[in-house]
Amino acid sequence: MSNAGYDDASLRVEDFDAAIFDLDGVVTRTARVHAAAWKRLFDEYLKQRAERAGEPFRPFLDDDYRRYVDGKPRYDGVRSFLQSRGITLALGTPTDPPDRETISGLGNRKNQFLQESLEKDGVEVFDSTVALIRTLRGYGVRTALVSSSRNARAILDSADLTTLFDVCVDGSDSARLELKGKPQPDIFLAATEALGARRERAAVFEDAISGVQAGRAGGFGLVVGVDRADQAAALREAGADLVVADLAALHLLTPTPAAGPATMERRDGR
Repeated sequence: MSNAGYDDASLRVEDFDAAIFDLDGVVTRTARVHAAAWKRLFDEYLKQRAERAGEPFRPFLDDDYRRYVDGKPRYDGVRSFLQSRGITLALGTPTDPPDRETISGLGNRKNQFLQESLEKDGVEVFDSTVALIRTLRGYGVRTALVSSSRNARAILDSADLTTLFDVCVDGSDSARLELKGKPQPDIFLAATEALGARRERAAVFEDAISGVQAGRAGGFGLVVGVDRADQAAALREAGADLVVADLAALHLLTPTPAAGPATMERRDGR
């Protein structure tokens, strides 16, 4: 482990047949765009409720995002945060307009805010993640992209990253297949099945606590937590085998002619 509290590990490529990457915060820098859209949504809504009730306004905080929203399907995130504030709303339907006071309406408003930001600022990617994916694919490791967002394919296309993945499972797929959201492992298991791989031969890369919990619950061979929000300890507690600040910290050991049993080697020899 490094002095900064992160793991410094060498991974044998031959130990894995598949690698599954979360989108927001791992492949693209859209996590902060999502966070800003959530804050805009909830701050506006909470102000309106406070004014109607004559109560003090309590803003949506970064910790609220991490605890109740990050990594979850959109409507689940709305419901989870509102429950934390003792607010109960009707679910509504996915076609609810963004000004309707339902879970679906608020979720659709958040998506409206997200789309506005993406159209204005575009999509940034983590070059280190893209380099890792290209290297893994060069050694025959199959790759999948998972996301709770229904915008995942559009974001991949916008960033010209579609060809990096053999499989994409996003929020629209989750709804169609009736997959449970993170921290349940359904979306990762669906991606693994689509890749034709065994979970014990697959690595999961996640930056959200709920995503790491999902990877651990799914029994995957390796769960890597990518710490983008100064929450390394929480990612470990959630079940990450390794925690790194950036995927550039991973050192890949190239395949040998005769592969041995799956192992993970730390550079310090432990």
